[in-house]
Amino acid sequence: MNQLDIFDLAPVKTVAIIGGGPAGLMAAEVIAAAGHQVSVYDAMPSVGRKFLLAGVGGMNITHAEPAEDFRARYSASVHFLNSLKQFDANTLRNWVHDLGVETFVGTSGRVFPADMKAAPLLRAWLHRLREQGVKFYPRHRWLGWAEKSKANDDKSKESGDKLKAKGAIQLNFSAPEHESPFAVAVDAVVLALGGASWQRLGSDGAWVPLLRECEIQINELVPSNCGFDVTWSEHMRTEHAGAPLHGVGLSCVDLQGRTRSVLSEAIVSSYGIEGTGIYALSKHLREQLEQQGTALLNIDLLPDFSPDKIVQRLNKPREKNSLSNFLRKQLNLSPVKLALLRELTTKNTFENPELLALVIKKLSLTLTAIRPIDEAISSAGGIAAKELDNAFMLKKMPGIFCAGEMLDWDAPTGGYLLTGCFASGRAAGFGVTAWLKRR
Repeated sequence: MNQLDIFDLAPVKTVAIIGGGPAGLMAAEVIAAAGHQVSVYDAMPSVGRKFLLAGVGGMNITHAEPAEDFRARYSASVHFLNSLKQFDANTLRNWVHDLGVETFVGTSGRVFPADMKAAPLLRAWLHRLREQGVKFYPRHRWLGWAEKSKANDDKSKESGDKLKAKGAIQLNFSAPEHESPFAVAVDAVVLALGGASWQRLGSDGAWVPLLRECEIQINELVPSNCGFDVTWSEHMRTEHAGAPLHGVGLSCVDLQGRTRSVLSEAIVSSYGIEGTGIYALSKHLREQLEQQGTALLNIDLLPDFSPDKIVQRLNKPREKNSLSNFLRKQLNLSPVKLALLRELTTKNTFENPELLALVIKKLSLTLTAIRPIDEAISSAGGIAAKELDNAFMLKKMPGIFCAGEMLDWDAPTGGYLLTGCFASGRAAGFGVTAWLKRR
């Protein structure tokens, strides 16, 4: 080794990742690859629980649409969108392939692992991380900063003084094997604690007051990719709850007056309406509700039919068919679509083919409330973009980086949520390594 090599050797630093979801694990991989000692702390008995839940329906990991269209699905800061440029859908697929898991693109453009499962991917990923030296600490709940600990015994005070003397970032945790909260000192931290949906899987928003105490602006966590309440009749609620609305056009008008529309599906539920198409519009419907108290969802029951074509079929002789049977035969309307028509229109409309055609093309449904955040697939809101630098570090708290659903961004289902978590976790990981190198 020559003298120049000595100056190239950087001391190993210690980094705590708090939260073992996709964002936290991706940050851990980047930081460990740079040679630092990484510890992942998670309050749950094992990491990746929400990731595994996402795999129950087929593990939609990303989407194969063009990059610009892909990024347009996000409501996020410039820095967040830049992280998606650096780790886009193609890069994510190659990363999955490097773990030994093949992927395929479905007919809708969604990307899945070949076996449609999340568990093999997570196992391969955790194996890689352990080989990199990453240590995992399940059932460890982060309580805040150690210097704010209320511990009064002399041993705790002495330990705290030693941590402070090191000049390190000091964290407080609780764990079953410790009778009282204990402190950990590290050189940098990545917070990847998720939002506030699916609390039983660990995303409970308990971190919000801990950061607000440090004067970090946290925009309210609100439900996203969720269902909405509708005041159904007793018949609709009891006879058609759980019925799918296949192949419908769904639309609403956002607060800027622009029409937002998707060709998708929905599900009538006992409380209202939910499903993939509803999730895609949930941001705009939620904003309508917040501003106006209700939201208007328009449903095109026959997106492949023009109004004229519908009128033409409605003007055919009914003969001995009941009206419901006639509509079913002429327009192939399912029982739940017929029930919606009866629920939301008048008898006079049914007797007028022109009016009925217009209603079939634009059936207006009033949404009265958004479902609770714990039922939502994801949450919007979180750490305000102005609180972070372009490396995802808190400006007011040097050495503290944030990633994933903690940040204030929003995206629909379809692989966008997972990609956003992966990309922001990776960006935060590189932010940590650059910051440690400067120090």
